[in-house]
Amino acid sequence: MTETVLILGGTKEAAALAAELVRDHPEWRVITSLAGRTKEPHPLAGEVRIGGFGGADGLAAYLRAERITRLIDATHPFARCISTNARLAAQHAGVPLEVRARPPWARQPGDIWIEVSSLEEARDAIPAGARVLLALGSQHIAPFAERADVHFLVRMIDPPETPLALPDHELLIGRPGRTAQDEVAVLSAHAITHIVCRNSGGSGAYAKIEAARQLGLPVIMRVMDAS
Repeated sequence: MTETVLILGGTKEAAALAAELVRDHPEWRVITSLAGRTKEPHPLAGEVRIGGFGGADGLAAYLRAERITRLIDATHPFARCISTNARLAAQHAGVPLEVRARPPWARQPGDIWIEVSSLEEARDAIPAGARVLLALGSQHIAPFAERADVHFLVRMIDPPETPLALPDHELLIGRPGRTAQDEVAVLSAHAITHIVCRNSGGSGAYAKIEAARQLGLPVIMRVMDAS
């Protein structure tokens, strides 16, 4: 039976799923939807749609218009808005929804984690004089502008469209290192003392956690709250 599958993607797991479906079901139409925050995303198998839908109603309309038979939410664990919209849109359009939730990282021996539930808590947990790798994405940087007593190394895949408001920072343009040793080299070269990131799970961004463990660096880790 031919299907038209929409994958809400943006994660390594979503890309792997698209490749698997295209390989195993060449007769299917497989569409991966990306938010569009990365200017040059990695090539994906099947079709790619970039940009928002306009909320749950817009997504439901798209599901109907494209005759989607299966909706898969394989977004980032912190992408709560799109996940909520996916659930509502699937209900409204009568399309089966499958959620591919990846588990969060688990603390390992040697990890020094300071777990927080908000960006503001993360900001306040940074000690004065720290040199911080800020690995949160451009849309989550604003709360840290108040910390003029901290030096930030901000890693982004694409250069920011407007100057960052951080008073003391430097930009590192590029993707995260593939291995722990790649990340150890970056952290050491910039004399980083702390990392601020989210517990996003998956393997794509885990190298920095392994590097922090090797170097004995604290990681201020935003975790999912209960709300």
